Amino acid sequence: MVNNSVNVSAYQGETPTSTGEQRVYLPGPIYPVEDVLRILSQGDEQTRLWTRACIRDVGNMAFELAEVRELVRLAIIDGAYVNSQWCIQKPSGPWAACDSYRLSRHEWVDSANKMMSLEYYVKYAISKTGKILLLVSCHMSQ
Repeated sequence: MVNNSVNVSAYQGETPTSTGEQRVYLPGPIYPVEDVLRILSQGDEQTRLWTRACIRDVGNMAFELAEVRELVRLAIIDGAYVNSQWCIQKPSGPWAACDSYRLSRHEWVDSANKMMSLEYYVKYAISKTGKILLLVSCHMSQ
């Protein structure tokens, strides 16, 4: 399936030519930590939940955007880099080159009535303008 090959991220590489099942990985991390931290520090207006799946997952976790920003901050500082890849917003495009990180942290879980180790996964891109962080994924690891 051929799609819109528009790249909305700051990464300058060529977008994939189709939306096949195969993921297109990139050498990374793509975005310097300092750039991501700078955008995160500028507040909620500079962070966008960019995909429907991300909006749904953040809603399921009942996180406010400030909590999502803090989770991304912790992931890039204390977490582990996973990979970088091209991501598409919807079947017809646009594309963004993304970095993904995993973060484990101890949290109180009301339903279990105890502290537990939880693992989160975040994936993001910096917009072409360099001023907005586009969140592609933000969920507990599966």
